Amino acid sequence: MTDQNTTTIVLVEPQNPGNVGMVCRAMKNMGLAGLRLVNPCRIDHPEALKFAVAARDLLEGAVIFPTLKEALGDCPFSVATTRRHGKYRQEIFTPMEIAAKIGAAKGAGRVALVFGREDSGLTTDEVALCRWQATIPTASDFGSLNLAQAVLVFAYELFRNQGETFPRQKRVPAPSGELEILYDHMEQTLLRIGFLNPQNPDHIMRTFRRIFARAALDLREVSVLRGLMAQIDWAAAGFKGKKRT
Repeated sequence: MTDQNTTTIVLVEPQNPGNVGMVCRAMKNMGLAGLRLVNPCRIDHPEALKFAVAARDLLEGAVIFPTLKEALGDCPFSVATTRRHGKYRQEIFTPMEIAAKIGAAKGAGRVALVFGREDSGLTTDEVALCRWQATIPTASDFGSLNLAQAVLVFAYELFRNQGETFPRQKRVPAPSGELEILYDHMEQTLLRIGFLNPQNPDHIMRTFRRIFARAALDLREVSVLRGLMAQIDWAAAGFKGKKRT
């Protein structure tokens, strides 16, 4: 679980139990733990449990409030998510920008990300209760997102802003000396099987050097290529040169 427990997801009057379950799953995927529901549908419904999968603990731990104002009572920072613009919805940020704002406010109090009803979103009065407004840029001809999808997009940006990434093993490029041994071996092998022009082997070898430079070979890859050259040497033991016509 990432250090985002001061970030709370607030769903206002969610209508579909399955969506609530999927929101819990999306939250858990991205390390979020706090879920607040305003006047929700039945959340002990089989569909909610089914789609929550391994995030049932978030579903069962959700706190229910009668109004959004009460749900935001202890949140100094709050974000109304909306796809509509208008007179009272003008300074609207992207999920990435909101993640940066939340990151800057870290430690200053709870932040609530507020999502509206599946069919109508948040009312103007509900948007006014929030400090910031945000939207997910989408294609102009169809901007409506599923509730859980919208939560996942925002949660992912929060997760990414925390510096959380999939652990990757650091690749260490092979030293130049090891590459030169490979190139020498390759040149001799390719000369042996008639692939290189003995009068100007560098013409093609420079191309191989450029290819492998872009690949940034590590030691294991160099070893595999040297093994390939050795196998070619063995297989070509009886090679008598290119057939002449």
